[in-house]
Order: sequence, then structure tokens, then C-alpha cells
Amino acid sequence: MKVNIHEAKTNFSKLVDRAEAGEEIIIARSGKAVAKLIGLDPAKVLREPGSAKSDAIFVAEDFDAPLPEDLLRDFHS
Repeated sequence: MKVNIHEAKTNFSKLVDRAEAGEEIIIARSGKAVAKLIGLDPAKVLREPGSAKSDAIFVAEDFDAPLPEDLLRDFHS
């Protein structure tokens, strides 16, 4: 949808509602597009502290041990 600046100022709340619903609003000055009003992506779900409790993950005792020579050779090739 394309609207001029005067119309955008007059109907700003309605245009924001439309953008929030997924419509892209182009704002024009003297018929030339100068801005775009778009909705934002919904807020991401916040992570919940403690979601990786000790029984949910496993870390081997040697997780930080040096890699075997054959893997190192392949990595550096």
C-alpha cells in the first residue's frame, strides 16, 4: 500500500495496525517513495533459566582433551 505523508500522519494508528498484521506501507512525498512502514517479527521466546538441568546434558570428562593426530592432520589439510 502506498500513502502520502499527510494521509500517513492522519491515519498513523490504522497504518501501524496494518503493518503489524503483515502489510507493507510505503510512505511517499510528492509521489516519490521515501519510507517504508513494516511490522516487527514477534518477540522471541525468552530462554528459561535452568532449562539445561544436569540430567538433560552430558559432558564427557575428556571433552577438552587434545584431538587425535589423524583428526588434526585432516583439519589442517
